[in-house]
Amino acid sequence: MKALIIIAGKSSRFRSLIKNGYKPLAQLLGLSLIERVLFAAKQAGIDEFIIVIGYFGEKIKKKLGNGNRYAVKITYVENKDWQRANGYSVLKAKEMLKERFILLMGDHIFDPRILKELKKTESKEGESILVVDQKPKEYIDLDDATKVKIENGHIVDIGKKIEDYDAVDCGIFLLSPSIFEAIEESAKGGDETLSGGIRVLARGGKMRPLDLKDHFWMDIDTRENLQNAERLLCKKLSKPTDGPVSKFLNRPLSIPISKLLVKTRINPNTISFFSFLLCLLSAFFFSLGHYLPIVIGGLLSQFSSVMDGSDGEVARLKFQQSDYGAWWDRFLDRYADVFLILGMTFGLWSLHNRVEVWIVGLIALVGSFMTSYTAIPYDLILTRGKKKVNLRFGRDIRLFLILIGALTNQIFYTLILLGILTNVVALRRIYILRNVQLSGDYS
Repeated sequence: MKALIIIAGKSSRFRSLIKNGYKPLAQLLGLSLIERVLFAAKQAGIDEFIIVIGYFGEKIKKKLGNGNRYAVKITYVENKDWQRANGYSVLKAKEMLKERFILLMGDHIFDPRILKELKKTESKEGESILVVDQKPKEYIDLDDATKVKIENGHIVDIGKKIEDYDAVDCGIFLLSPSIFEAIEESAKGGDETLSGGIRVLARGGKMRPLDLKDHFWMDIDTRENLQNAERLLCKKLSKPTDGPVSKFLNRPLSIPISKLLVKTRINPNTISFFSFLLCLLSAFFFSLGHYLPIVIGGLLSQFSSVMDGSDGEVARLKFQQSDYGAWWDRFLDRYADVFLILGMTFGLWSLHNRVEVWIVGLIALVGSFMTSYTAIPYDLILTRGKKKVNLRFGRDIRLFLILIGALTNQIFYTLILLGILTNVVALRRIYILRNVQLSGDYS
């Protein structure tokens, strides 16, 4: 399925607020708005785009090229009459779209899951679908929003001045080619807007709404919109599987770091490796055995824990998630855990020369591996929402306990505590997973 993106207008209201003067090129957490539209659509399985350009069209071409560096195909259509209404921009792509297609705005950011649901939605011949927000959040500018009236599961009216409305237009469409004839019919009556064409389809019973539900979207028109979008995107970086240390300590520290890193060319895999190096350095200081190096080691291990969250945050903010990146992160974490516990054990043994130190260290090491091994299937239960777990014992808690042990100079008892807690947690997870299997509750 192809996607049509219209960005021909001048964006005069926005020009004074950004350096390059053109809204689709405005930066939001390391990516321009138009790049965020492309990446969100690509994540939903769309890799072929038609972009209608006009004012500042050459800058868009220079920025996006033919799409190769985004692993998509981009075809440009020029609208020299860019000052005309947005329906005219849609008409410029008429000859290139003979089947159903997605229509997106170049200045609307959204959750890719919206498009995934939209693509799966069935429609009758000639029928089109508009994504609507029936419960717009406080950051949506209702004065400027396009309103939608819905009756009996169909859109019956659309426009900015509707007073009795049921939802807000999100600027995301699944359109039949019949939209082109509808816009032409509307234009004959003096209305060249896209909304005019939608009204024509609505009169024929050919427009249906798809509720946004709880998914995120925003139309970027002002600096305040940009700031709200940044805040909300950062807020969504927290995960349901975050442990208490991640939620209340690491995220408040890692997110500001990630906001800086997204503006650089540093990729998430490099951040993962930096976190690993911090753990290696931490292990070295622990191996020295004395209090001051141990404190430094504890602080480094905790900073490593913070950076271990930042790699995923940068990946999500810049649409750079990958199976390899997730595997690379887990791979480095396991080696980091080994070196960290070995460093603690060796440093303690070098001072006391007691064999039980190695036994305790081995138990802590085995427990660390087992909690990591059982974490993924256990997290699947959490994210599916079928099991309520008040406390998730993850790597964030383990590294925080190591910090506390370092500050109190109680490495031996920290290893004992880690050994007990990690193995008990692993056995408990196995028990829960067994019960899920027996009950057949995998939904």
